[in-house]
Amino acid sequence: MSSERKTFTDQEALDFHSLPTPGKISVVASKPMATQRDLSLAYSPGVAVPVLAIAKEPDTAYDYTSKGNLVAVISNGTAILGLGNLGALASKPVMEGKSVLFKRFADIDSIDIELDSTDSEDIIQTVRNISPSFGGINLEDIKSPECFIIESRLKELCDIPVFHDDQHGTAIIAAAGLINACAITGRDFKDLKVVVSGAGAAGLSCISLIKTMGVPHQNVIVCDRDGVVYRGREKGMDQFKSAHAVDTPLRTLEEAMKGADCFLGLSAKGAVTQAMVASMAPNPIIFAMANPDPEIRPEEIIEVRGDAIIATGRSDYANQVNNVLGFPYIFRGALDVRARTINEEMKLAAARALAELAREDVPDEVMAAYHGRQLKFGPGYIIPTPFDPRLIAAIPPAVAQAAMDTGVARKPIEDMGAYRDRLAQRLDPTASLLQSLQENVRANPKTIVFAEGEDPAVIRAAYQFEQLEMGKAILIGREEQVRRNKALVGVPEDSGLQIFNARLSDRNVDYTDYLYKRLQRRGYLLRDCQRLINQDRNVFAATMVAMGDADGMVTGTTRTTNQALGEVMLAIDAVARTKPIGLSVLISKGRTIFVADTSVTEMPNAEDLARIAIQAAGAAKRLGFTPRVAFVAYSTFGRPMGERSEKCREAAAILDRMEEIDFEYEGEMSVGVALSTDSHRLYPFSRLSGPANVLVMPAIHSARISTDLVEFLGGATVLGPMMVGLRHPVQICSLSAPVSEIVTLATLAAYDVNPVNPVKR
Repeated sequence: MSSERKTFTDQEALDFHSLPTPGKISVVASKPMATQRDLSLAYSPGVAVPVLAIAKEPDTAYDYTSKGNLVAVISNGTAILGLGNLGALASKPVMEGKSVLFKRFADIDSIDIELDSTDSEDIIQTVRNISPSFGGINLEDIKSPECFIIESRLKELCDIPVFHDDQHGTAIIAAAGLINACAITGRDFKDLKVVVSGAGAAGLSCISLIKTMGVPHQNVIVCDRDGVVYRGREKGMDQFKSAHAVDTPLRTLEEAMKGADCFLGLSAKGAVTQAMVASMAPNPIIFAMANPDPEIRPEEIIEVRGDAIIATGRSDYANQVNNVLGFPYIFRGALDVRARTINEEMKLAAARALAELAREDVPDEVMAAYHGRQLKFGPGYIIPTPFDPRLIAAIPPAVAQAAMDTGVARKPIEDMGAYRDRLAQRLDPTASLLQSLQENVRANPKTIVFAEGEDPAVIRAAYQFEQLEMGKAILIGREEQVRRNKALVGVPEDSGLQIFNARLSDRNVDYTDYLYKRLQRRGYLLRDCQRLINQDRNVFAATMVAMGDADGMVTGTTRTTNQALGEVMLAIDAVARTKPIGLSVLISKGRTIFVADTSVTEMPNAEDLARIAIQAAGAAKRLGFTPRVAFVAYSTFGRPMGERSEKCREAAAILDRMEEIDFEYEGEMSVGVALSTDSHRLYPFSRLSGPANVLVMPAIHSARISTDLVEFLGGATVLGPMMVGLRHPVQICSLSAPVSEIVTLATLAAYDVNPVNPVKR
């Protein structure tokens, strides 16, 4: 359950889903298909061997096919998000999105299947017939009460996990929050008085789960649009609601809320008033989870009840009840033990593991990623954040253990510690890194100048930056041209983007004076500085940042890196005793590698390489990583030797003589040795405690060619190069950069990746 503020135009959403290839998922072969022998093994005649093995022993399908890591996401489109019954085909973008989330958060392959039927029996038989292909079934966006019938029957008919996330996902995350909220307020589940608003799939599942956890039946009052669900009521009732009816004289939500300890909202915006909140018991627990707008906003609750613990379904408030905290990891644990079902014990294990994770001390790398937010167990942090990288190592083991303990696991895990280590390696760090940086900036919003403000891509990026609530965007350009291009790309006229015309700015005199004082002894006349401020947008933007009128800047879409950097450095110096470097981030196969210098120093000498290593290590640390630096070359510890390799060796020797170095480093060595997990077998004297994650290249051509080649061949996601080493945050994107790259660099500018920044802003 998630509600995100819209940060894009309708056209951008359509373009995202259509370009460069329609849709969001594709099938990629996991085995080589380059030779005739490969094809013979993959199909005929080699495929006959696993076919006969599976026919003899069906469970070997988990060993010889993708079944064990494949989930079907199935819907008939009768309850699409908050959009209602729009049909099977219209649900496909949502189901593809769900498949992407499975892959992103738990490395589970997923195929979406849209069934053009509203007949429950028809759906049950269809899913039953295709179930042998999959390790699990995720039902999605099927309306109530049919969803209860379909899931219940399929759990009886199939010997793989069947899970309706609309029901159980929200229930599990809410239960985790409720465990911690009760702990903080000193409540016991057996004494808890709960009011639930909403008797749909999620609401009824929440009720069932909290009763399983110990809340007495009579202590739960359920309300729907017709009021309290009481025993004997006839209007709007069905067998699923009737199971939760109680003997009570209460007839309205307002009456039910009086003296209640807890409110669980899964209904509609505005269902709860401040008066209702004020009537609740001391230290009330209020989970207003309606999508997209809560039953009552947290600000309204706080106005009347400062003692409340609050959760919503929204990412812009603390304690977000988000299904992505649950379903990927629950299926991961279930698949890894080849579970026959997902039972109540597995759901409770997931809820308890989530609750326990929120109570743990948040490690430094996570705190660095979410810098500025108070990630400490308490009323404002009872549920882990959706992008906490520890989730994948915390939830699946608990689910797997519960499956083993209850006898539904086909393949028990023998070494749970090793299993946790393997899980941590499966996490794709790309989105985690970007999301954590954005979370940081949202908590500490900044003003970023977009120097090439007339460029349509830059305008879109600036708009996204503000819509993501990371701060204020300033466009440098001519007002009329910027407005024309805003209309061209669909950015609303009232978007609020601020436009500065360098020639007409009322700060020009001050900026000119500043620039002239810097440049007068470098051959610049006053009129030269006036012309630069009036006519050069990079110089104007950099001066704006230098004088504290903005926190950082982004440029580069219309000029080369060297040209843009030269213009910026007319107004902004490098950090003392350094010069800027370009640092690229390669993210591939669960690993994050920093590569330097990829954009500034063409042929560095040994002193340059040592300096680059220090700056790159500092930036990696700033981003939450523990740097292990390798000076890479074509030789390894002198074999064979060459001029560039000698420079790398000298650089390591320079670091040896520096007392203040606080990171691991080694070199020279080949990339293969630097990144190997078992290099200590051949080189036991190496000072690296593990594979390197910061590679310092012997020259800019080797750095840039290697990163570009990896990105072009699809071997990794490449971020940057990011600019490190200036006294103020400046990022320079590539010529004609796409919107996503500009937004990423604007985020890096707002975060400020510089490890050392002596200038207070």
